[in-house]
Amino acid sequence: MASKRNRTIDMPAPYLRRVWLDPARIADRAAYPFCLPFLRDDFELSFDRPITIIVGENGTGKSTFLEGIAVLAGYDEAGGGRGYMPVDHSNALEKMGGELSKALRAGWLPKIANGWFFRAESFFSVARYQDKVNTEYIPGVPTGTPPDYLSHSHGEGFLRFFEERCKTQGIFIFDEPESALSPARQMEFLKLMRRMEQSTICQIVMATHSPMLMAYPGARLLRLSKYGLEPVTVEQTDHYKVMREFCADPAGFVEGAIAE
Repeated sequence: MASKRNRTIDMPAPYLRRVWLDPARIADRAAYPFCLPFLRDDFELSFDRPITIIVGENGTGKSTFLEGIAVLAGYDEAGGGRGYMPVDHSNALEKMGGELSKALRAGWLPKIANGWFFRAESFFSVARYQDKVNTEYIPGVPTGTPPDYLSHSHGEGFLRFFEERCKTQGIFIFDEPESALSPARQMEFLKLMRRMEQSTICQIVMATHSPMLMAYPGARLLRLSKYGLEPVTVEQTDHYKVMREFCADPAGFVEGAIAE
């Protein structure tokens, strides 16, 4: 029986409706991450759809921004869900979202206590923990049964983890989930996203470099740059343009790239 805290709320996603920066909460504007160009005093982002996808080059602050949202939602900035703070994330990289979350404010309708923050570099520390002790309810998995994510290949373990975690109501934050997924597995992930969307009880906020994932129908696609967050089409992204040039002439593209 689900606890009162984890009960299903009879409202469709999105649940996180808005995040904005409170300049009064920033002690040092020159310190990272507040020096990132997109974090101006008037920074604000509204969520009007169940799925929001953020793209941009490395170093623009995508991961830090997602970490900040994750901490606002009550998750560990290095990955995991509520109650996973004790998991060893000492090897996780670039944990700056906690600092950002101190200066962010959030508007919820309503506040959701469930979900997950997925980070590729911390996935296996969480998976090892889950294989040692399974004390929480996962749909389809009897309590006390080790999930055994690590006996699968990298991509299979990721997908099995996603499929088991993403059946319940919540906000799910994915930081570059394609990092361990082949193109075929990315198509399976797209199907998972569709099931989550059709459930009406899952909100997804995702950062990705994959044009395939960017093209999810109906998602709000935003590009993060030094100018801030702006709406963009898949065809307008550098990721798509590069892949289009590669597919048009693979050998010539690679030859030109390594000659530069």
